[in-house]
Amino acid sequence: MAVRPGTTALNPTERILLSTTEPAPVRKSLPVVDFDLDDFDADEEVLLDFDRQVGIGRDMLTPLAEHHSTDGVHSYYVLFDGSVTWGVPGTPQLMALHLQRDRDKRTFIFEGEWLPLPAMAQSWLIHRGCPPDAIGLSPELGPPAADEATRALERRLAGDGDHYAMGYSYTRDDPDDMFTVVVLRALDERAPSPFRVLVEEVDTDAWTHTLREGGFDTKDEALRWCFNRLDGEAGPLPPVRPAATTTRPAGLPKGPAARPSGRSR
Repeated sequence: MAVRPGTTALNPTERILLSTTEPAPVRKSLPVVDFDLDDFDADEEVLLDFDRQVGIGRDMLTPLAEHHSTDGVHSYYVLFDGSVTWGVPGTPQLMALHLQRDRDKRTFIFEGEWLPLPAMAQSWLIHRGCPPDAIGLSPELGPPAADEATRALERRLAGDGDHYAMGYSYTRDDPDDMFTVVVLRALDERAPSPFRVLVEEVDTDAWTHTLREGGFDTKDEALRWCFNRLDGEAGPLPPVRPAATTTRPAGLPKGPAARPSGRSR
């Protein structure tokens, strides 16, 4: 996942390219996350965990989507952490965060999960009570979907993401080859193509992204495809096998009715 950079100042190259008569382009600053936790407290362990996962690097967090319940008890966030690009290569850059506040006691608890794709973060939040239509991504942040196939797959992944367990992911934010690969395992052992590979690729020139899915019979096959993609040698994704359908065999044609026994005329 990539986020379009936003700053309030121009870099030196941009200043040189602008003529003295051209107005400077207006850039919007990236939104700042607000957890609305002023005067709230928590157990020491919760506070330490929150600071470790969220609080210390708050300045580098960009809210791609957020929803707050009308009573102020629940808040749901899809957060992009810009500091991850300088960390361990391949690490997911997105965090799904669910805050729960006790307004009477002025305390809070939270759950958080690092995930590689926005649709997976949305799914995680939806299955913790967030209304599905309330956690859409901000259209001004990140590259939009390039086609309907991407939008359809993202909708399906956000809705039934709990049908799968993530086994592997790698995010590469190289502008020349920006992509994320994810290996999922179907929780239903009877599912066709029990291992799925998701590939999100960003076109940094057009500033759009695509998401595609492939099906594999084994974990090793799925991982091998991902490693080949990292090396730039992957072939096309194999299609997901359709679910088996159970059909009744066609009935045999009826024979002629038996002639009743008795004396013929």
